[in-house]
Amino acid sequence: MTATTVEKQQAGPRPAAGPAPARRGRRRGRLITLLFVFPALLLLGALVVYPVLFSVGRSFFDASGTRFVGGDNYAEMFRDPATLKAIRNTTIWVVVAPALLTGLGLILAVLVEKVRWATAFKLLLFMPMAVSFLAAGIIFRLAYDEDPDKGVLNAAVVSVHDAFKGTSTYPTARGRTGLLTQDRDGAYRTTASPGDPVTLPMVGVLPKDLPRDARPAAPAAARTSAPGELRGVVYLDFTPGGGGEQGKVDPEESGLPGMKVEAVRDGKTAASTTTAADGSFRFTGLDKGPYTVRLPESNFAPPYQGVSWLGPTLVTPAIIGAYLWIWTGFAMVLIGAGLSTLPRDALEAARMDGANEWQIFRRITVPLLAPVLTVVFVTLVINVMKVFDLVYIIAPGPVQEDATVLATQMWLVSFGGGNDQGLGSALGVLLLLLVIPAMVFNVRRFRNSQR
Repeated sequence: MTATTVEKQQAGPRPAAGPAPARRGRRRGRLITLLFVFPALLLLGALVVYPVLFSVGRSFFDASGTRFVGGDNYAEMFRDPATLKAIRNTTIWVVVAPALLTGLGLILAVLVEKVRWATAFKLLLFMPMAVSFLAAGIIFRLAYDEDPDKGVLNAAVVSVHDAFKGTSTYPTARGRTGLLTQDRDGAYRTTASPGDPVTLPMVGVLPKDLPRDARPAAPAAARTSAPGELRGVVYLDFTPGGGGEQGKVDPEESGLPGMKVEAVRDGKTAASTTTAADGSFRFTGLDKGPYTVRLPESNFAPPYQGVSWLGPTLVTPAIIGAYLWIWTGFAMVLIGAGLSTLPRDALEAARMDGANEWQIFRRITVPLLAPVLTVVFVTLVINVMKVFDLVYIIAPGPVQEDATVLATQMWLVSFGGGNDQGLGSALGVLLLLLVIPAMVFNVRRFRNSQR
């Protein structure tokens, strides 16, 4: 054994040369990763982190931002009636809208599978997602207009109402003062006995508003009456171009057809009829003695104007309806994607065992879709809490406070006339605290599904 060999054995094995280059490679990889991530982190900090921290700090100062007030803004937030109403409306949105959307999306997703043109149907339902909330708000503001000539919903409601209940022909008509007596309910009356001619002069009807079948009025005095018969005429006591005598049927004056007339005695209606094209009417088989000839209030009832969709009572449900129109397609597509991944053998096995479609839907389809339904529901909850555009655009000014939610209230307090950014920042912090639990829940479910 040589001396060199002995020295090598005493020195032992040399250390490997690998760890240092590996560490340098890892550092270089981290540096490159940081360079790529830095722009995103910069934008995230500027657009998310900084505004959140600034809002939290601003919520502890007064409206001017110069005096520290501690938790006064948070206390004032829960004393303000408008804020309490916004919290109540937000609660209604969170409870109602996501549940309805998830249910509608589930039903439509199941039904679409049985439709031949399923793709076209999904496209039609998903198209509202391409419409901005601003445009959707304008569309539904017009659709909910109370004037049936403008609002399509009230036009449909009025059409159905008039088809079943009818409408008065002369809503603007009124009896000639001094010749007819008006009751408290709006009816007009006079007194007559069988054999007496009865004239019921009316005013307030424009000639252009007369029914097409209206004819010149027939003078009641020119008609003969049999025993127990009472004749008369209801006419427009107005001569085009002027002239004529009040209370007397002139040649150019028109009868009022379709007017309901009643003969009343002792508070009971003895006879009832409707005027002819020339305004004439006739009662037969009446007993002797005076009767009250009455034009009921139904002849002059104002036309049915539909439903006040944007009134204080219905404004929030109406806006939720617009929200459903936009987001139903989103829920249907997501749930439909989950439905397409269900194991078909389980559904076929259930059908072979004699289960009907409702049992399959309730006991197999819904339980298997529970994870997808939960994700859709929570996503919609987060989205609903931030709703602003629809509420601000659809709700008219007088009912804006009745429809307000936390997002709109935050804007109104800060910039919409309140000019109190301290209280507005406190509302923003409250909204953030309400959204965070739903966000955390959603993130955890995503992580669990990836595992």
